[in-house]
Amino acid sequence: MSDDTTIRLIEASLAARSLRSRVIANNIANINTPGFRRGQVQFEQLLEQALRGGHGRDPAKLQPQVVQPMDTPFNDAGSDVSLDQEIGDMVTNSAMYKTYMRVLERLYRQMDMAMAE
Repeated sequence: MSDDTTIRLIEASLAARSLRSRVIANNIANINTPGFRRGQVQFEQLLEQALRGGHGRDPAKLQPQVVQPMDTPFNDAGSDVSLDQEIGDMVTNSAMYKTYMRVLERLYRQMDMAMAE
């Protein structure tokens, strides 16, 4: 995989993580909204399929999808949002975002060093 492809994959992953952050915030904001169904971002599954050659898609051009599972039970407030779940997802998402940023920074630094030689 070329550096360009790797960078595009990381950028697509960062975009998915950013969207996931907004979806989590929306879920938390609607925790007490009767009938509200939490959103989830699907990206990693799509990326895995594309990397395996499924559907002839360019992995770096994948767009994350927001879905709403309809099989989760409602809480006492009438939504299916669990604050514990959302906070856990937020912590994981934030850690992954930071990791992708560090990898991207390292790749750019390596490219800079190679061009300086």
